Amino acid sequence: MSANGFKTVVDIDLIGTFNVFRASFDYLNKPGASLIAITAPQGVNAMMFQAHACAAKAGINMLVKCLAMEWGPAGVRVNGISPGPIADTEGMARLAPTAEMEARYKGRLPLRDYGTKQDIADAALYLSCDNARYVTGTILDCDGGSKLGDASANALKTN
Repeated sequence: MSANGFKTVVDIDLIGTFNVFRASFDYLNKPGASLIAITAPQGVNAMMFQAHACAAKAGINMLVKCLAMEWGPAGVRVNGISPGPIADTEGMARLAPTAEMEARYKGRLPLRDYGTKQDIADAALYLSCDNARYVTGTILDCDGGSKLGDASANALKTN
């Protein structure tokens, strides 16, 4: 990976998130306001050949936590959502392009299925509504347990 390639991802993901949050603060600076970043499991799980994404997403995670502390006294909540494998996305089409690869991938997930775009939207609705009024500085994993590791063994199997 080139230095320019690394910088481009950090600029788009991390610097872009900061710029959007900073630009919106003056408009949202009131109790009850909620900002939500989209991050990724790579923010806490190292992956080979993903140094650029891992660094950017780890930065987003820490940005969420720092801004939650800094802007909390104004009543502004700052959180993040870390999606796992989501159906009908470019990412999963690249990671599991065949039915066989998709079945193998799903077989490792605790919930044995991909999430949906609606799952991510529902997580965002929760974080932005009054039911989450006391949640700030949190990265909500919406990942079917994928971050936990390989769950392909059947622990519920009885003999």
